[in-house]
Amino acid sequence: MLNYSEIDSILRALVEPTRRQILERLSRGPATVSQLAEPFGMTFAAVLQHLQALEACGLIRSEKIGRVRTCRIEPGGLAPLADWIAERRIPAERHLDRLGKILAETDPKDQSPKKSQDKDQAS
Repeated sequence: MLNYSEIDSILRALVEPTRRQILERLSRGPATVSQLAEPFGMTFAAVLQHLQALEACGLIRSEKIGRVRTCRIEPGGLAPLADWIAERRIPAERHLDRLGKILAETDPKDQSPKKSQDKDQAS
């Protein structure tokens, strides 16, 4: 059973565009808080709040050495959300596969008399 509170916290974190951009940047490798703050034109404190939200839901982790805090993507941080999506996608795909098989089994010969009747009515 999935932990919905975990999924909810991930979705709440991802709804903010700044946080998605931070994750995008961290997907290329670790970065210091100063490096992450640079492109946003916001206060250091505001960036720290975004980082805390990402860390609280398990998407990133940070490590402070001296005065420098370095952040990195948490491997598997998106796994609960990916699992939730997969649980919904797989049954839907099975239904579509079955529908595809049913439609593929339709015999074109069954449709040919109807086509000839349509032609006769048009004349």
